[in-house]
Amino acid sequence: MRTLTTTEELAEFCEAAKAGPYVTIDTEFLRERTYYAKLCLVQLALPGDGEAVLVDPLVDGMSLAPLCDLFRDTNVVKVFHAARQDLEIFFVEGDVFPEPLFDTQVAAMVCGFGEQVGYETLVKKIAKAQLDKTSRFTDWSRRPLTDAQKTYALADVTHLRVIYEFLNAELEKSGRSKWLKEELRVLTDPETYIVRPSEAWQRVKTRTNSGKFLNTVRELARFREGYAQARNVPRNRVFKDDALLELASTRPQSPQDLSRSRLLLREARKGDIADGILGAIKAANETPQDQYPKVSQTNTKLQVNPALADLLRVLLKAKAENEGVAQKLIATASDLDQIAAGQRDVMALKGWRAEVFGNDALRLCNGELALKAKGQTVKVVEI
Repeated sequence: MRTLTTTEELAEFCEAAKAGPYVTIDTEFLRERTYYAKLCLVQLALPGDGEAVLVDPLVDGMSLAPLCDLFRDTNVVKVFHAARQDLEIFFVEGDVFPEPLFDTQVAAMVCGFGEQVGYETLVKKIAKAQLDKTSRFTDWSRRPLTDAQKTYALADVTHLRVIYEFLNAELEKSGRSKWLKEELRVLTDPETYIVRPSEAWQRVKTRTNSGKFLNTVRELARFREGYAQARNVPRNRVFKDDALLELASTRPQSPQDLSRSRLLLREARKGDIADGILGAIKAANETPQDQYPKVSQTNTKLQVNPALADLLRVLLKAKAENEGVAQKLIATASDLDQIAAGQRDVMALKGWRAEVFGNDALRLCNGELALKAKGQTVKVVEI
């Protein structure tokens, strides 16, 4: 189990990787005590029985520049499983996305393995192996790493080679490679990982559409997100959502008012956080009504045709079974309600989903198709 501890060693390995068709990659990181993930380990493996190594980014003087350079080499496919958090790390730290990208979790869904299929499941079903999970929740920032940790980490990229080759062949055979490319676009879009404090309020779940209340939520969430980013602490360490909603409701005007909060942490009732809360409330009070946040129409307010929504669900089930793909990968319940309410800017009506389901869904809505039960199956009938 070789661990690369110098930039020169990493550069040598990455040059070797450029000679192959793909490289498998995984990371270990910590995020419990920080806003941004702390990268603790990178695992890399060459195709077939090629070398698999660990890269220690915590060693003084280690630069990941050679790895970023490999990511930019479009002749080598970069294979991950459930890549989103890994990609966020490399985007934040290196302003780079691996290209081209292959995510085995997404590919497995496209190939009919179900929703959000786990790596362990794919190892069992495709690589015919078992994973030792005892090191899953260890502290990856501590040094030295144990042999058990190293073995666990390397397994995340060695079995991945077999899984990638199998899924890639299945996609080529079924002609669904373009489906995967469509699904992966969001993972290599910087907007997926950029959190703007001014938009942070949209992540807070509320039960009201009051413009005044939501405006206060927006200002409090803006302060919290900016504070967390600047100090690299989890947003919930500043104050949690339930405390934010309480503050938006009570609208404290002074430190004495803050002291009466039931949900606010003691550390947040003084100092910079307290000042920031009061400043956010003041900013909310001074916001003109015409600048209150606009709430998009929710599905609960849609004029949904319930009978049509039921027909769409039957059509989706039939299409999903025919294609061997999980229903939720094609369309969600929310998608179906939106279509039944006459909305057309819906993911289920775009790209490969339109070919599989969306086009026929629209024809069903327009009275151009009917559904017929035949035994245990549902048939689509032209009208």
